[in-house]
Amino acid sequence: AYSTKEDSTTRPVGRYPIPNKKDMPYDIVELMEEVEMKTGFLPNVFKAMSHRPAEFRAFFAYYNAIMNKDTGRLSKADKELIIVATSVVNRCPYCVVAHGALHRIYSKQPALADQVIVNWKLADLSDRDLAMLEFALAVCRADNITEEHFQKLERHGFDREDAWDIGMISAFFAMSNRIAHYIDLRPNKEFYTMGRVP
Repeated sequence: AYSTKEDSTTRPVGRYPIPNKKDMPYDIVELMEEVEMKTGFLPNVFKAMSHRPAEFRAFFAYYNAIMNKDTGRLSKADKELIIVATSVVNRCPYCVVAHGALHRIYSKQPALADQVIVNWKLADLSDRDLAMLEFALAVCRADNITEEHFQKLERHGFDREDAWDIGMISAFFAMSNRIAHYIDLRPNKEFYTMGRVP
């Protein structure tokens, strides 16, 4: 489903039809054009979610609420690393590839996301990052979350609101991973090379 062969470009983005641009609501077209202008291409998740306009709006509104907020101690790179680590567990090629690319761009570390994809426990992570991913992965796996999980985060400078942010990103992307799975969402080829060379 995520082949990088040249002939894979003729395959559809996913299992569901993508509406014609002229048939889409104006606000969705406007957002898609803004994203495409900013990045140089339109990530396939926008195309796929446009199949259901109301769900598109809800999905991206929630994405923006957790990923683009200005408060808390999580950087953009932290958030992307959480998505990469949890999407590996959820076996989601789209999110691993797309958010690995975003992590490389925000962190300016071209190898770290790849290390986390292979084995996060052996990656070049700080103790803070390890604690953050350990909590995110506990939420991802639906482990029994205890006071000890929160205390460990606090020892590494995260408060309860940061724990909420980590948990919410992990939970939201568990949903996103499942959506990508059943609709057979393929990563854009652009994601594979983004941020690899500083």
